[in-house]
Amino acid sequence: MAARPSDGDARADPGAATGPTYPPPQPPGLSPVLERNIRALQERRRREGTEATAEERVAEAVTRFTGSMRFVYLHLALFGFWIAANLGWVPGVPRWDPSFVVLAMMASVEAIFLSTFVLISQNRMAAAADKRADLDLQVGLLAEHEVTKLVTLVSGIADRLGVKTVADTELHEIEQDVAPEAVLDEIEATENREPGNIEAHQPLHRR
Repeated sequence: MAARPSDGDARADPGAATGPTYPPPQPPGLSPVLERNIRALQERRRREGTEATAEERVAEAVTRFTGSMRFVYLHLALFGFWIAANLGWVPGVPRWDPSFVVLAMMASVEAIFLSTFVLISQNRMAAAADKRADLDLQVGLLAEHEVTKLVTLVSGIADRLGVKTVADTELHEIEQDVAPEAVLDEIEATENREPGNIEAHQPLHRR
C-alpha cells in the first residue's frame, strides 16, 4: 500500500493535489451589498431613460450618432464627393455648386442643429450630475455625523477608563458636527478675496 503523503508534503507541493479546489471565502455581507447597489443603479438609469421625453431621446440619439466615427466617415464621403464633383474631378458628373456656397450653407445649418442637440444632452447630463452630487453630499454628511457620534462614544469610554492621549485637545472640535452652510460661506468668501488679502487658514466650522 502506498504511503499517504504528510501534511508537510502537501503544503510544500500544492500543485500536486488532484482533488477539487475551492475559492477563498468572501467577506460576509460584501458581495450582496455590491450586487444590491449595482442593481439599484441600473434600475435607476432604466427608470430615468423611460421617464425621458421624446425630445430628450431624439437629442440623445442624435448626439450619440454625431459623436461616433460613422458620422465622421459619412461626412468624409459626402463632402469629399461634393468637393471632387464640383471641382470637375469626377467624369460624367455635372458641377452643381462650383462656388461651394450651398455646401457652406448646409454645413452652417447642420452646425446650428448639432450644437442645439449637444446642449440639450449636456443639460440633461448636468441635471443628473447635480443629483449625484447632492447624493454624495448627503452620504458624506451622514458618514461625518456617524463618525462624530463614534468619536463621542469612544471619548466617553476613554474618560471612564482614565485613558489620556495627545488628541485630547482636539476632541471638543471633533465631537461637533460640521456645518456645511458655514463651510460653503467660508469657501465663497475666500474665493472673493483678493490674492494678496487671503487670510490664514480658518478652522473647520462645526456646530
